[in-house]
Amino acid sequence: MSADDHVQSTSAASRRLLLIGIGAGDPDYVTVQAVRAINAFDVLFVVTKESDKDDLVHARTEVIARHREAGAGDFTTVELPDPERPWSQALDYPEAVKLWREQRVALWQSALQDNLGEGQTGAFLVWGDPSLYESTLAVVQEVHAQGAVAFDYEVIPGVSSVHALTARHRIPLNRVGGAVQITPARRLTNGMPMGLDDVVVMLDGKDTFASMDPTNLHIYWGAYLGTADEILLEGPLADLAAKIVEVRAEAKERKGWIFDTYLLRRTGHDESKAGVERRLGTDRRIGERRGIEARAA
Repeated sequence: MSADDHVQSTSAASRRLLLIGIGAGDPDYVTVQAVRAINAFDVLFVVTKESDKDDLVHARTEVIARHREAGAGDFTTVELPDPERPWSQALDYPEAVKLWREQRVALWQSALQDNLGEGQTGAFLVWGDPSLYESTLAVVQEVHAQGAVAFDYEVIPGVSSVHALTARHRIPLNRVGGAVQITPARRLTNGMPMGLDDVVVMLDGKDTFASMDPTNLHIYWGAYLGTADEILLEGPLADLAAKIVEVRAEAKERKGWIFDTYLLRRTGHDESKAGVERRLGTDRRIGERRGIEARAA
């Protein structure tokens, strides 16, 4: 059975929930599979935040208007006010995130019980891809695991901001034989991770890149990817850090919000050094494994 057929199939659970990746901003990023899912739901669950902006709401509305056919029928929209996110000031970051997720689970569980009837299909429209830097899937999994409301769920992949970034800059995400790490900016306070030449940075609200040692670092930066407001900058970090800080501030002031991400890529001598360290580590692990196998024999 194909993935598209599975969207239309009937599972053992009478309630169904679709987590539909709608891409990084361009309505044309929506896949054919996602279009079929958009035409299959009866109830749309929308997470609302106090900081939501009109253009974000409009983008979601445009996706439905463009891709949902008249024959799909009417649907009900259920708004889920998001709990406050206190971790920026929290002393215990993991505990603050844990509490926030517990509050989300309780709210979403009640919403499914009260608004998704037997035999109905519900949906979340998820920015980018539901499995990459997005908490919707994790919360739905927890609601499902608790078992208070019976439902089946499916994930519909979307074009992530990471892939939109590399596509717009016309570069591959990884280099031959190299690894890529995707990380929040708070993990880069001490610089690039040891042994890695390519790091994708998410959620950098404090311009962390500007405080890093820029030696032999190249940055590929993008904001509002896939939209009419898209901004792209690329070049040596030493040359661009101050400019990106300025552009970010101006864009945020103009629109009231900003979604951006970037790839830091090591070049020159440091790249070769990291590559050697990586290869030496691999060779050492292979040698250790072969030694264990030889002794076992």
